[in-house]
Amino acid sequence: MRKSRLSLILLPLLASACAAGPAYAPRRPPAASAGPFITTVDGIDRAGDLPDDWWRLYRDPALDSLIEQALAANTDLRVASANLARARAIIREARAGRLPSTEVSGGVSYGDSAQVDAPVGNDAQWSQNAGVALSWEADLFGRIGRAVEAARADAEAVEAARDAVRVTVAAETTRAYLDACAAAYALSVARQSLQTSTESRRVVTEQARAGSASRLDVERAAAAEATARAALPAFEGQRQVALFELAALLGTTPGNVPETARRCAVPPEPTAAAIPIGDGAALLRRRPDLRQAERQLAADTARIGVATADLYPVISLGGSGTFFRNDVVRGSDSFSFSLGPLLSWRFPNMSVARARLRQAEAQGAASLAAFDGKVITALKEVEQALAIVATEQRRLAALREAQDRSERAYELADRRYRAGSIGLLDVLVAQSDLLAARASHAASLRRLSLARVDLFKALGGGWQQARSTDSALLSERSVK
Repeated sequence: MRKSRLSLILLPLLASACAAGPAYAPRRPPAASAGPFITTVDGIDRAGDLPDDWWRLYRDPALDSLIEQALAANTDLRVASANLARARAIIREARAGRLPSTEVSGGVSYGDSAQVDAPVGNDAQWSQNAGVALSWEADLFGRIGRAVEAARADAEAVEAARDAVRVTVAAETTRAYLDACAAAYALSVARQSLQTSTESRRVVTEQARAGSASRLDVERAAAAEATARAALPAFEGQRQVALFELAALLGTTPGNVPETARRCAVPPEPTAAAIPIGDGAALLRRRPDLRQAERQLAADTARIGVATADLYPVISLGGSGTFFRNDVVRGSDSFSFSLGPLLSWRFPNMSVARARLRQAEAQGAASLAAFDGKVITALKEVEQALAIVATEQRRLAALREAQDRSERAYELADRRYRAGSIGLLDVLVAQSDLLAARASHAASLRRLSLARVDLFKALGGGWQQARSTDSALLSERSVK
């Protein structure tokens, strides 16, 4: 008889080892996504892995310093770090559900007691009471365990989101710096073009004074000079905008742009013979947004278990004790206690619990679709970035040739004009072609510089270097 009673007690406790809801298995991307990228680009190493600190490929100490400052002071990163601290606190809150809850109470009261038609006056009296209560939920169906699992996965998703912000900050800081450098280079090219136009206008003016050039020639040359001068403000503004963007990324005011950024005159290029990019498998392991989506899927799967456990009873073990004493009434001291289980169950009305279960299952399906979409998006972004880099490299090479030929054509036209063998119109046409070739080359250099940054950003590197203080995050993963 005792054995049967013991079995009745132990069986529910053994059942607590089982958790309600589906057991989560990490989602694996399709095998087709792990192969090499299909876009062909010169200067790309498909066998090597992207370095964690990819910006050091530029070998620019100023850029290294700027990214270090941004990763330390960027306001978006501060927000992401605060969100991570909050998520960790939620884990501790969820795990506390496994522990007994206690409540201690006590009080002192003073009052009068009066009796109608009593021969004496009211009696003043003091009363004291104290109590303690303890309860513990037996997690028979894994509701608390699944809640802890969901909170832990949520925190890991927030960690991945923080890492994604690091990727963005590193890439956008590099972009702003290179944009400022490219604008400075374009500005210097525009000033060179203005100098060329000014020299042409000076020569024509001298010839007009000598009677060998007309007033029309002077006006044409002056118009070309004014057109060249008009290009300067646009590049000056572009440079200022990039520097202000850089200041914001560094977490400082626009007036505190580092002098090293202001001094940059030409956008640096990666010094490696070939940029290592790896393959699709390395990309999917590296991208923090994919890790975030996978952890979100794990959290939503665990919440299905929480909702499933709500279909079953909740059994708690509780105990309480109270003490009471009255100063007037002799022998009033009393102590009482209670101990026993408590069962609560929303049976037979299960509509709310079943509706919540359907909600959790739908959210899990949505997170699964979101993860699959993130895989496709990651591959798409890398292929697009590679395509833009490839086309801009070819375009820059062609524009460099066009600029060289335009330089030679203008030199020939200028010499012939000074010799009197051709008219000013031919010189102005050659000059216009030269200025346009210079401007196009500078613009293409800027686009290629920014396209490379987009490629690095799409590859998902840059978050690993800034996680030394958080490498031990969630060491309690093995706790279920």
